[in-house]
Amino acid sequence: MRLLLVEDDTMIGETVLDVLRGEHFAVDWVRDGEIADATLQSEAYDLVLLDLGLPRVDGIEVLRRLRARKDATPVLIVTARDAVEERIAGLNSGADDYVLKPYDLDELLARIRALIRRSQGQADSVREIHGLRLNPITHEAFRMLPGGQETAVPLSAREWAVLEVLMARPGVVYSRTQIEDKLYGWKDEVSSNAVEVFIHGLRRKLGTNVIETVRGLGYRMPAQ
Repeated sequence: MRLLLVEDDTMIGETVLDVLRGEHFAVDWVRDGEIADATLQSEAYDLVLLDLGLPRVDGIEVLRRLRARKDATPVLIVTARDAVEERIAGLNSGADDYVLKPYDLDELLARIRALIRRSQGQADSVREIHGLRLNPITHEAFRMLPGGQETAVPLSAREWAVLEVLMARPGVVYSRTQIEDKLYGWKDEVSSNAVEVFIHGLRRKLGTNVIETVRGLGYRMPAQ
């Protein structure tokens, strides 16, 4: 999943960036509201972490512009502004949740996962389909064996990320470019056949029928 971190405090930004990447999120980081607004007009994200006290353009204005474009990307406001009026303004401007600084990083991660889950129409954090079970919190994957027992499946961070994308919306076809956009931030190097390598690895570990190739379009997890 790809996130946009909008935070002008270098120390906070570096800490949050490290934590999010350690949880297998692809993250882009911008430090002022003008760049954040331009980025959101040109890139697609699964969630935005938005500070309010930003240089050039305030976070509330960034949020208002986003919603004025009918962009429904989940937005989690992360700010030190603790006045009730500020929180009301943020939520009324289209924010999906609000966290006050200083915050607990585990709580921040839980709120991020909850918002992404809600945006995908899922009630449970654990995803299950075709005998596979994926736990985004513990980063564990399990496969059902013919006898009814489960076995853990060791996945690399990238294989995990690809599987999470495909399992989030069974039946939806993702092109190679769309999958790359979910896996990599701006500064990440992407080899030309990276997605194909990850798909091959997943099929080897989970079975050849788990992920379908739709010729000329991309890949999908069968809906049924």
